[in-house]
Amino acid sequence: MLNLQNETLDERRGLTPRRHGSGMTDGKNASRGVPPPPQTAGADARAGKSPTKAKGAGSTATGTDADGAPKRRHENWGARSVECYEKLEQVGEGTYGQVYMARCKETNDIVALKKIRMDNEKEGFPITAIREIKILKKLRHRNVIDLKEIVTSKASASNGHKGSIYLVFEYMDHDLTGLAERPGMKFTLPQIKCYMQQLLRGLHYCHRNNILHRDVKGSNLLINNNGILKLADFGLARSYTNENAHPLTNRVITLWYRPPELLLGTTAYGPSIDMWSAGCIFAELLYGKPILPGKNEFEQLELIFRLCGTPTPENWPEAEKLPMAKAFKQKEKYPRRVREVFSRFSPSAKELVERFLTLDPAKRITAVEALDSDWFWENPLACDPSDLPRYEPSHEFQTKKRRQEAKKLAAEQQSKRQRTAENPERPRPPPETKREPGWDRNRQPPGPPSMAGRYGGPSTATAGWSGGHKKPTYSQQGRGYGSVGGGLNSLGSRGGSYSNLNAKHGGSGSYAGYRGGGQAAGWASGGGNRSGGQGAPPVSRGGWTGGSKKEDGKK
Repeated sequence: MLNLQNETLDERRGLTPRRHGSGMTDGKNASRGVPPPPQTAGADARAGKSPTKAKGAGSTATGTDADGAPKRRHENWGARSVECYEKLEQVGEGTYGQVYMARCKETNDIVALKKIRMDNEKEGFPITAIREIKILKKLRHRNVIDLKEIVTSKASASNGHKGSIYLVFEYMDHDLTGLAERPGMKFTLPQIKCYMQQLLRGLHYCHRNNILHRDVKGSNLLINNNGILKLADFGLARSYTNENAHPLTNRVITLWYRPPELLLGTTAYGPSIDMWSAGCIFAELLYGKPILPGKNEFEQLELIFRLCGTPTPENWPEAEKLPMAKAFKQKEKYPRRVREVFSRFSPSAKELVERFLTLDPAKRITAVEALDSDWFWENPLACDPSDLPRYEPSHEFQTKKRRQEAKKLAAEQQSKRQRTAENPERPRPPPETKREPGWDRNRQPPGPPSMAGRYGGPSTATAGWSGGHKKPTYSQQGRGYGSVGGGLNSLGSRGGSYSNLNAKHGGSGSYAGYRGGGQAAGWASGGGNRSGGQGAPPVSRGGWTGGSKKEDGKK
């Protein structure tokens, strides 16, 4: 029999006084007792110290009760309006409705508002919400979420003229899933032990009060920045008195944390279903990822049997009597591989996982037995919640939303890169200069005064069919290219020009034409000389293409 007066390891070391707020007494427990919870604000008050308010916990309590839970400020539930609170941010959403972080206008305390969804209810208030309110009004424990009050909103067009009902909870900064999914997050062993101790204390308190949670998972384990973990979301919770009193639904507990007896269709069960879920969370914290991530019930049961072995009359005598046993019966027999899969765990941790994940619910470990396991008494010991590191708010809803936004942004960037690779962007043309009204793009812009027309003019470097303007271009090895004309082009050297169809370039002058020669040209002229019909004494002769010191067939 567990003697509550026995000293614990912490007492012998002078760390904390022994305190069993949950009154755990069980003949199966060892004499060393259960690791005591850390000091609470209520314990400080009883010791004559001023209680310290939990930052971020949003407590409006003026003290605590025997189990370390804050006392409620408002007992007349439903009398106040939701207008007493200012919504700040949405932190959760589910089939039940939405959860908002809000501020109390009266006390400035931060709370969580859980809006009850009424859209699909044809017969009034949801039965799950009624059950949750009834259970949470009964439960008062430091590791169970505190329901402060119930507030309402008036009927309006926005809520279908039905009005809305909100449950007001203490605000918690994180949930375990959101915290574990933070980038680079790795829990230490004292941190895991601290979280598991608090989870098991909360479960023991619920089971002692004949309450089954029926949805234990990481996102329903809330943590504040003081390191306190609380069981939350009692929407599927149910009170029980005797496992065989009346049938219960087996459509409870999230698939990854659902025990094999529910998957096989049992309708008679007890606290052992919550302990299987707690064992999955325990192994997940040590392993670093979910251990049984099934996609459907058949796959989930297959994963369980591959890890824990196929049920036999020896390890689970009642298995074959369950409703779905024949439908899930497998040809292949799997051996139990728990110790093999979790080989890097310490021996005491492997032993604890084995007892959590026992196939037969009658042989599965209880919460108080788990608290007394060797793993909690080995170094390093569990740290005090107040010694845990503080983090930015991390809820599964917010973490998932940030992950979806990052994924969407990455997809958009990838799509943009693909479009760029397939259709490289061409350089854009320079913007057109603003033209005066009446400007004709086919008309040549005016240039400097010129004497050239159909036939090149004297003392100019311009030539062409219709005249042009002087436009210097470039020079090469002492030979300058003279001008560009209006019709074709004219191109010449220092003293001459290239005009119309033909050209000749020379030293002091160049002339070209139908009959080239001397200092005159037929069709066109250039340089600084006269033009005429027949050439003068030849200095150079050229025909259509002109040339220096070359004879043409036509003289």
